Amino acid sequence: MRIDSEKCVGCGQCIPYCPVSCITKAGDICVIDEEECVDCSVCRRAEVCPTDALFMPPECFEYPRAIRMQFSDPGVQHPHLKAWGRGTEEAKTNDVVAKFRRGEYGLLLEFGRPCTGTRFTEVEKITVAMQELGIPFIEDNPIFGLLEEDGSGHIKKEYVNEKVLSAIVETKCRAEDLEYILGGLLPVLDNVKTVVSVGLVTRFADDGSLPVIETLKSLGIEVRPNAKINVGLGRPLID
Repeated sequence: MRIDSEKCVGCGQCIPYCPVSCITKAGDICVIDEEECVDCSVCRRAEVCPTDALFMPPECFEYPRAIRMQFSDPGVQHPHLKAWGRGTEEAKTNDVVAKFRRGEYGLLLEFGRPCTGTRFTEVEKITVAMQELGIPFIEDNPIFGLLEEDGSGHIKKEYVNEKVLSAIVETKCRAEDLEYILGGLLPVLDNVKTVVSVGLVTRFADDGSLPVIETLKSLGIEVRPNAKINVGLGRPLID
């Protein structure tokens, strides 16, 4: 994203709309730190600029820069997966699509959200650890397409320094493997230089309980009370 210096009147109306705080005043005009910008288009879509000075320059549509808007703007489609926004099948639709079945857990590590963004250098710390620990990646996820094909877990060099608003790493495991996976991955997050939201997708047992809560407590992990609970409305796509 860029600000046309000839049009900008320096009113600053766009500044609070930047989720990663990369718009600032510079003398009589506003400027965008394009190295820190994630090309999410929030400032432009807010339509607060009185002179229509905000625009997306052509180079933002070229690779590797183009992946910024693919991971940051929910109105931009990931070209290979034909998915929108962050590019994952939302976990909250699990009741319908059964991405994670009974006896399985979905672990989601979301980098950069809320309101910090992330470079793929930080995401790579987890993808490398997953490869070393033998933890599988969910492949219908745009991050999988960014990985080197040598099985190292490293992100391709042309993408690794790009910054995005949010990126989700996903894995799926059996209940008996949960302790191993959490024990291997959570310590890695201590060295990650952005915020990471950790989500666990599970199903209620037939009696309405969530056995995983006790499992997590035994690992010293307190479950937050604001978990998403979905009632399974909709037509299931599986038996």
